[in-house]
Amino acid sequence: MTSTVSLMKTGLCGALALLALVGTTDAQEPYPARPIRLVVGFGAGGPTDIPARFIADKLGDALGQRVIVENKPAASGMIATRDVLSQPRDGYTLLLCTHFEAINTAAYKNVQFKLSDLAPISLIAKYYYGLALANVIPADTIETFVQYAKAHRGEVTYATIGAGSAQEILARQLEKLTGITMNRIPFRGGPQVVQEMVAGRVDFYVSPTLAIVPQYETKQLKILAVSAPERLKSLADIPTLTEKGIDFVRFGWLGICAGAGTPQPIINLLHRNLVTIVATPEYRAMIEKAGSFAVSSTPAELDKIITQTLDEVGSSIREFGLQQE
Repeated sequence: MTSTVSLMKTGLCGALALLALVGTTDAQEPYPARPIRLVVGFGAGGPTDIPARFIADKLGDALGQRVIVENKPAASGMIATRDVLSQPRDGYTLLLCTHFEAINTAAYKNVQFKLSDLAPISLIAKYYYGLALANVIPADTIETFVQYAKAHRGEVTYATIGAGSAQEILARQLEKLTGITMNRIPFRGGPQVVQEMVAGRVDFYVSPTLAIVPQYETKQLKILAVSAPERLKSLADIPTLTEKGIDFVRFGWLGICAGAGTPQPIINLLHRNLVTIVATPEYRAMIEKAGSFAVSSTPAELDKIITQTLDEVGSSIREFGLQQE
C-alpha cells in the first residue's frame, strides 16, 4: 500500500512538473506566435496604405507570420492610433505612424493620447508634397494659378483631409505667401480627393507626390510645384516652390510605431527587419518612382522627428486658428 501511494505521489509530482514546464514554454513562446496587425489611419490605395502593404508583406515573410493591414480612415488617423494604444503592448498591434500623430495632439483638445504613449520603431519613408491642380482650372504654372485665383477670389476650392493636416497648413501658408483666397472642402482621405479632382469637382490639393504621380502621368491632373529643396528625379520637369520665389520647403514622413511599453527585444527585432526591408532595391524603386524616399532610422531618431513635427506644426495651427475640440 505504501509503495502504491508513493508511486502515485511520484507520478503526480511528475505530471505537475510537466505542466509547469509546458506553462513556462507557453509564457516564453518566441515572438511572433500569431499574426500581427498593422493599423493604417487612412484609406486603402493612398500614400500611407501603399508602402504599408509592401512593408507588411515583406515583414510577414521575414517573421514567419502574417502581418495584416487594417485601414481605419477616420478622424485624421486618431481612430487608428487609439485602437493601437488600446491593445496589449505585446508587439501584435502596430501603427503606420505619420506626422498626423503630432498634428492631432496639437490640433485637437480631446485627442485622448499623448505622443509618449507611442514607441517609435523606424522611419520607412520621407516624402515631399506636390501642388495638384484640376484640369478644369486654366492654369499650368504656379504664377498663372495665382493670377487666376486672385481674379476669382473665393471661388477656387481646395481639399483637406483633417483639421490642421499638413495639406491644410500648406494651403493656408500658400494663401498667405501669395495673397490668394480659397474655399476649404474637407474629405476623409486622399484617394477620394484625387477622384474628385479628376472629375473636376475640387480645384486644388496639396498632396504627397506618391498619391498624384499616376494621375499626373496620365494627364488627369496637373502638378504646379513641389515642396522639396530641389527638383525630384521622378518629377524633373516640375519646379520647386523655392524656384518660383516662394520660400517654403516641407516634407512628410511615414514610420512604424508600437505602443509604449512593448518589450525592447520585440522593438529590436522589428527594427532590424524594417531596416532590411527599406534598404531593398524593390522597396526603394517603388517609393522613389512616386517622388518619395526610402529612409529608415533608429527608434530614437524617429522619436526626435515626431517631436520636431509637433514643434513645427504647433505654431501654424495656432496662427491659422485650426485647433478643434
